[in-house]
Amino acid sequence: MTIYQTPGIIAVDFDGTVVDHCYPSVGEDVPFAVETMKDMSNLGYLFILNTMRSGTSLKDATDWFAKKNVPLHAVGYDPKQKEWTTSNKCYAQLYIDDIAFGTPLIRPKGFYNDCVDWHKIREAFHVDKRIQEKQSASKIAPKIYTWLPLP
Repeated sequence: MTIYQTPGIIAVDFDGTVVDHCYPSVGEDVPFAVETMKDMSNLGYLFILNTMRSGTSLKDATDWFAKKNVPLHAVGYDPKQKEWTTSNKCYAQLYIDDIAFGTPLIRPKGFYNDCVDWHKIREAFHVDKRIQEKQSASKIAPKIYTWLPLP
């Protein structure tokens, strides 16, 4: 099983990954980023904000997640990693970042630079299929047996 099939921790960048590059301002939302992260969270994935932002610009980024109702597991690192390592690298099973090698990119009209193609991320994780399966499973009503007293 891979991270694509079993929910795990995903470190996600901010500028160019979930919003357009407009540092220190917060850019426009990258298409499908919010919807995809919400859906993936509902499937059990945990997101850690892994960004170079600091101070007030970091607060702007965390405020963006809160405003969009995208849950963050942590900011900067997994809180549990301090139990088993002194490394300052953010522990995650996967990193989604516009400058990472192999990340699918698009250039939406009016955007400053290329950004993550969240439609391709949805496809790679089979998000829509898995949400449909989850919804179908929740609609299956359990059998209810009624025991009638014997005459």
